[in-house]
Amino acid sequence: MRNLRFIFVFTCLIVVLALAPARAGSTNVAAFQSQFIQLCDLAAAKVRNENNKVPFFVDSYAVRALCAAYDRTGNTNYLAACRDWSDRMVNYQEKMIPRGAYYMHYNRKPGETNGDWYAADSSSIGMAVLATAVRCQGADQKRFLRSATNFAALVLNNYVKPSGGVTDGIWSKSGDAWWCSSGLFGSFLFNLYASTGDKCYLNAALNVTGWLNGLDLAQDQPFPLSQQGPSMLMYVMENYSAGWPYIARSEAGKKAAEAKVTWCLNWISEQQQKPLAERHWPPTAAWGMKFGGLPFHQYIFSRQFPDDGNLSAAGDAEMQRLAPIVFTAKPRMTQLPMFMLMSYAERLAPGAVYRSLK
Repeated sequence: MRNLRFIFVFTCLIVVLALAPARAGSTNVAAFQSQFIQLCDLAAAKVRNENNKVPFFVDSYAVRALCAAYDRTGNTNYLAACRDWSDRMVNYQEKMIPRGAYYMHYNRKPGETNGDWYAADSSSIGMAVLATAVRCQGADQKRFLRSATNFAALVLNNYVKPSGGVTDGIWSKSGDAWWCSSGLFGSFLFNLYASTGDKCYLNAALNVTGWLNGLDLAQDQPFPLSQQGPSMLMYVMENYSAGWPYIARSEAGKKAAEAKVTWCLNWISEQQQKPLAERHWPPTAAWGMKFGGLPFHQYIFSRQFPDDGNLSAAGDAEMQRLAPIVFTAKPRMTQLPMFMLMSYAERLAPGAVYRSLK
């Protein structure tokens, strides 16, 4: 009887500990897993819905996270959603002018010859198509890889400056190299190189990195840091997070890149230390929703930089601050949870977002 009583008390203690909220400064990984799967189920339905009105670059972050979720759980519904979405992107792409462009779900439509078209948002779409290709086989994999290389050829042949920076495609506002298109296309190229082994992609990506290394992010420019805030940091850091294994091979390039990454991580930390209600960019609106994607980069560099776990702990704390916004009721799949999905994915399945064929 005494043994049974002990077992009952011990079992109750385990249940209470599992259900208890994480203490300040600690991480309840089981809660992260539960939140991640809840958002994955909602995102899978959202990206498969052809009446979904959001720009496709927003979907693309959910697709990349769903690919990582498939790796972690084996849930074939996640991969099916990614395959359906990517197939739709390629169908649109095959009708786009110029050849190789992705339809962004706004501005220039398939078959049209007028209107803006952006290399930045299309790079996000391309990374999701490529991530889907990595998980597929046979004809699907070949088709999705061909789609990614067609997009790469369009941008490399038309929108990369001699400086290494990338313009934002057909953008009526500016034809200069820009931080957003450079950061995202650089990330796309690093991912494409990882799956194809074609060094033309690696060389171009390293040139993009060199341009970003020399860019003062706080300077006056189209959509400056003072306006974009976390949005700028999220997209610029994509280049470094995807490319660090290659960037770090060169001591000269690594030194300059470390300085830029450190500046970015410090800026992120300064913003995260402010209460949500006091932040210049509210996480519930516009550019502030990108706060959900910043822990992704902290998790990446927690494994690249020796910091005694500080970056990972900071990412965890930010996710715990943002979670009540999303989970107080049934989650609404705004940009905030869509970007948080990337952060959950990297925290729970390190390296899966950047998984490659090679």
